[in-house]
Formats: sequence, C-alpha cells, structure tokens
Amino acid sequence: MMRNAMPVSNRSGRRNAPRRISMLAALYLAGLVLLGLGADDSSADGDLTSKFSNQDSIRNTRHNLTQRQAAGGPSGVNMDPYRNDYGEICVYCHTPHAANTNVGAPLWNRAIPNTTYTVYSSNSMSQTASQPGAASLVCLSCHDGQQAVDAIMNMPGSGRYSATPNAGSPVGNTFLNGWTNPSGPDATAHAALKQGECLACHAPGSMVGAGAADFTVAAISTDLRDDHPVGVKYPSVNGDGTDWKTPGGSVTGAKFFDDDADNRMDKGEIRLYGNGADASVECGSCHDPHGVTNGSLFNTTFLRKPRATVCLSCHTK
Repeated sequence: MMRNAMPVSNRSGRRNAPRRISMLAALYLAGLVLLGLGADDSSADGDLTSKFSNQDSIRNTRHNLTQRQAAGGPSGVNMDPYRNDYGEICVYCHTPHAANTNVGAPLWNRAIPNTTYTVYSSNSMSQTASQPGAASLVCLSCHDGQQAVDAIMNMPGSGRYSATPNAGSPVGNTFLNGWTNPSGPDATAHAALKQGECLACHAPGSMVGAGAADFTVAAISTDLRDDHPVGVKYPSVNGDGTDWKTPGGSVTGAKFFDDDADNRMDKGEIRLYGNGADASVECGSCHDPHGVTNGSLFNTTFLRKPRATVCLSCHTK
C-alpha cells in the first residue's frame, strides 16, 4: 500500500508542504510489500532498536554506514539497492589517497558543493553568522541532503575515483552504480538525507509500513536558521561581566575550553576554530563525528559533552 508523504516538521516548528513520494520511494515500498514488510506500520518511525551499542569505537555508532538496524524494519540486504555498502567504516568520509584538497579536513573523501546556505540571524545576536567554515562543511556534505550518503570520491580499490561522485543521483549515477556490494544486491539508486529520498521512509508518517528509524534530526538541509549558528565568530570581549566565558586553551588553528586544565584539546572539550578575533563556532565545536564517551556510552548525537553541559561551556547564564 502506498500513500502520499505527510508533511514533515523540522526542528523549528515550520512545516514543509506535502509532497508526493518519489519514484525511488515508490519502488522501495513496493519491494517491502513483496517481502511481506509493508502490511503493518506499528514499528514505523521513532528511534528503533539498532545494532549500535554506542560503546568502544565509531564502529558501534550510526556513523558506521556499513551497518543497519537489527530489527523492526528493513534488513541490510533489503537496503543494499539504495546505498553502496563499501565494507569499510572510514571510507565514507576519509581516503588515504586522492583526498579532496578544497576543504581543510583530513583526507576528506567527499565533494563540497558550492552552496550559499541560509544562515541563522536574530536581533539578540551580538555576532553575525557567516557562511559555514570547513569544520561545518564536512558535516554538511552529507547532512545538508545535497549528496547521496554513499557519494564518495575515491572508492576502495584502484581506478575508482571521481571528483563529482554525486552526478546523476539518486538514480542513474554511472560512477556509484559501478560498485559491487559484497553483502547483497547492488545499489541502483543512491539516496541523500532529504525528503523524497532517505526521508521517504526515515521520517514520521512518511510511509505506511516502512518500519524505518526516524532520521529527521540528522537532515539539516541548506536552511540553517533552525540550528545553532555556525560560521559565527566568538565574541572577542568575553569573561567576567559578559555573557561569554573565556576559552582557556589554545593550539595551532583552534581555541578550546580546557575543562581539566591539562593544556590539551581533548575530544570531550568544546572548541573554536581559528585563533584570536577569528575564532568561530562550527559544527565540530560541539560535535565529534567519531563519538565521545560519557562513562561507558557515547554522548547522544555525537556531542562532545553531555547535553546538559554543552551550552554552559560558552554561555554565562
């Protein structure tokens, strides 16, 4: 059974207009029905049980794109036609050879679209948000929904390079279609984190019987007005008598809040990118894509610190 996608609310409360499901979504749902997975939507939507223990290493987090949820929805083989399974964790972001040199990120394996983002603004802000810097663009290269999640520039093996890996997505991408999945059917469509592709199933109410975990929180889009400002310079006037705390640590290319006073920028410490008056807040200021442990488990949504303490690292309230 198919129906039109319902409007999906974003994090600010604005609602998108209703859209018809894409051909990709229609084909996917038809496959679920044939497999007997489309008759009951009781397990659809929400943060479903997954294989991810959120312990030890990135292998056990949702940034390991070689894994799928363990129960309550599509299995790995059922999802293979919609995303390349490269069988390696790091390759979805990094490559040891032929890395993207157009962005200041280590061994980056994704293209960075030439995008003008709609940035956050508010009358109460003392600083003006600019376009995102490198430590945000690398995250947005997947999370803004412009590129397929498997659109990497240098695939494992030799002779598998493209400077524009996303060309032709989600259907008909010759480069991405050339990969052979070791785990099951080869991908013939390559979905991005946006409505009509990944969110055709991975969003509340989007599809009857999909049984897919809710990924809407990860789909940021190119409209950044409902997210914490990035590309915004940290106030140079800070400390006692202001609304801002003073970052006590500094290393080449970054300033940080040295919580344990060890003069090292630890994974669990909030940081700013750039020195002096140019120090700015980026996605990587508060999030570590490899995960940071709080005891035995990683913090939720890859935060560097437990949610309740993130804001008070910078803000004096």
